[in-house]
Amino acid sequence: MTTTSTATVFGIQEVRRARYAIAAVFTVHGAVTGSFATRVPWIQDHAGVSAGQLGLALAFPAIGASVAMPLAGAVSHRFGARTALRGLLSLWTLALILPALAPNLLTLCAALFVYGAAAGVSDVAMNALGVEVENRLDKSIMSGLHGMWSVGALLGSAAGTVAAHAGADARLHHVMASVVLTLLGLIACQWVFDLRSEPDEEPPPRFALPPRSALIIGAVGFCAVFAEGASLDWSAVYLRDTLDSSAGLAAVATTAFALTMAVARIAGDRVVDRFGAVRTVRAGGVLATVGGVLVVTAPHAALAMCGFGLMGLGIAVVVPLAFAAAGRSGPKPAQAIAGVATITYTSGLIAPSAIGSLAEATSLVVSFGLVSVLAFGLVLGAGVLRAGDRKPGSRGAAVRDAAAESGA
Repeated sequence: MTTTSTATVFGIQEVRRARYAIAAVFTVHGAVTGSFATRVPWIQDHAGVSAGQLGLALAFPAIGASVAMPLAGAVSHRFGARTALRGLLSLWTLALILPALAPNLLTLCAALFVYGAAAGVSDVAMNALGVEVENRLDKSIMSGLHGMWSVGALLGSAAGTVAAHAGADARLHHVMASVVLTLLGLIACQWVFDLRSEPDEEPPPRFALPPRSALIIGAVGFCAVFAEGASLDWSAVYLRDTLDSSAGLAAVATTAFALTMAVARIAGDRVVDRFGAVRTVRAGGVLATVGGVLVVTAPHAALAMCGFGLMGLGIAVVVPLAFAAAGRSGPKPAQAIAGVATITYTSGLIAPSAIGSLAEATSLVVSFGLVSVLAFGLVLGAGVLRAGDRKPGSRGAAVRDAAAESGA
């Protein structure tokens, strides 16, 4: 075995620590979302809003995220990546407290706007650092990082479910969760990369249109997130209303879809490393399209559930790979990632309402026919993610090879 220099070993250890640290950051970020989602009924009752008013309020996180995301690059440039992530992640974990405090619709909308803005800027910052770790390792980790986000969301929702069943006040629950998650996030941020801009580097604009490369890559992410949002929000309704399934069986479809995505993301990095981003997304697009066709043609619930499972499996790694490709698509990765994130958040915002509007005008079968068409868009558009494929001899190859020799 070739002897590795002390400097190289230190570099491997630093990259390894950074990988675990950013995985912990993704988990904390997801746990905030899971903690919030389980207490939405309590928040609705406390604010005294109707179902329609709640639907309006729940659009504000995506609006806040879309508005704030372009700021992430400027914050990272000014304070450095580690300090920026530490502050932005803390802002996100502390923002969890706000919605439960809102006494009416107006304050709830304002709280959710801030909540979404904090989610968006911290999301961009952590994805940019995740791409940097992936570059240095020269192997795919972004899918696994997003899988850890899903794990965090499941953990947060599990804790929230326990609190809800115990009848705990969501204000107390969210204060306690916020304190714990803030501390965990601050600890994790100690070991992420402390990237800093060159002294003569021009700072990015506070607000800027996404670069053209981000728009093209974001279009692929848009298709995947639209299918995700449609399936998460409408799969149970589809089984109940279209296939006359019981409420319990319909709920299982949604849970199965979410678990399929989480498992596929955690396992997806090995597939990406073996086959590359383009072929992985193209194959995923085929699976998602077949799944969509199964859903719209299914004569009974079991086949439709298989279809939703295939869709979850097919689209699981698309968004992580879109972020990775954006981070390598030009000289300003944070700006490109912010652009892709804005597009995907927008897709998540419009998907549920678009599916509902089309279903009202036609049927849910037609709505999921549209989802199938967008899923096929992954097959056609996968080539734009070529920037996410690493080539032998890239700057991370030496770290990877040294890691293999040292047993890392």
